[in-house]
Amino acid sequence: MPIAIISARRFNQDTSAAKKLASAGPVFITDRGRPAHVLLTIEEFRRLSEGPVNIVDLLAMPAAAEIAFEPPRLTGAFARPADLS
Repeated sequence: MPIAIISARRFNQDTSAAKKLASAGPVFITDRGRPAHVLLTIEEFRRLSEGPVNIVDLLAMPAAAEIAFEPPRLTGAFARPADLS
């Protein structure tokens, strides 16, 4: 998903162009060169604001296999084998 960055002045002058950019991904709107706002489609906003997602749902995503995840190994008192007997 590409991220676009436009100035507040350009956003005010050409809102329709910003809306077209938002259909492909988030649009960061800057004030004096610093990010101030983000323009999203309503579908993307709803997806992001659905609420908490559990780890099972995240692991079931088709793209989950592409996510690099290397948790650090525990050391010390917590790094002992589990007693499953």
